[in-house]
Order: sequence, then structure tokens, then C-alpha cells
Amino acid sequence: MNLLLRPYQPSDAAVITSWLKSEYLMRQWCADRYEHFPVTPEDMNRHYARYIDGQRSHALTMVDGNDIAGYITLRVPADNPMEQRLGFVLVDDSKRGCGLGKALVSMAVKYAFETLGATKVSLGVFENNPSAIHCYESVGFMRVIAPTTESYSCLGEIWNCIEMELCKGAMNVS
Repeated sequence: MNLLLRPYQPSDAAVITSWLKSEYLMRQWCADRYEHFPVTPEDMNRHYARYIDGQRSHALTMVDGNDIAGYITLRVPADNPMEQRLGFVLVDDSKRGCGLGKALVSMAVKYAFETLGATKVSLGVFENNPSAIHCYESVGFMRVIAPTTESYSCLGEIWNCIEMELCKGAMNVS
């Protein structure tokens, strides 16, 4: 594999949204950020135009040669420019289990530290997403106790988030 991280392009949306095969998976990806399933390329590009400014928020696409392999966002939370927050982490569903998630998260963390000057990267992941939790832990993210638990109403249930963070110098490179 020849994986690279590049800025998201609106033409990426058709491939990325095709990976969201169920509303359950879509909600694990975006919680309540999109109103309906399925998410269309137009929905994704409207969201991008509204929320990604290239300064305080970045959308990145991982490519393997000419093939789109993953998508992730970074944003500055709560006016702390030394922190970047990962979100919307998604890889090609036909290639799950091949290390793409770890590669995507690792490259995004490296980008946050080296390009954006962050000293900490944080994220929230749903408790009901053990494969994502394992992926983040394999990169070096640690669970942290948040003052309050972030929760979302998804598919008639309450889904709780686990807060995780990784400080510069603590990333697993294996």
C-alpha cells in the first residue's frame, strides 16, 4: 500500500458515503451530525462547506494510489489551538481489518502534531464501537475521565462516548 493523506475534495464524497451501509454504522460515524440515512454526497459536501474552514477545521482523505481509502477530520475544540480533535473517522468498508484505520489515525495525528502544531489530539468514541476503541488504543490514545459523559440519542437508544487523548511524544509507531 502507498497511503497518503491529502485535503478532502468534494469529488471524494461519492466514494466515502458509499461506505456507510447501515444507519447504525452511519450513527457511529457521525452521531447526530447528519439528519437522515443514507448520507448522500451532496449532504457531505454541504456539511463540508458549512463546517470545514481549512483554518480551525480540516477534512482529510487517505488515498492508496488513486483509490480513496479513508476520511477523517481535525478541528480545534474550545478555543485551544494547541489541541486538535479527531472526528468522522471512516475507512473503506471492503478493506476493514487491513490496518487502514490505524494508518489513517496515525497519519492524522502526525499531521496534527507536525503541521498544525498541536500538543494534544483528542477524540470521543462510542462505547458500542469496540473495533474503533481498539484502533485508537493501538495508536497510543488513552482513555481519560471527562467531567461529564457526552451522550447522544441514536436509533432509540442513548449512546455514551468514551473520551480519549494522545499527547505529543506518546504515539505508538509500531
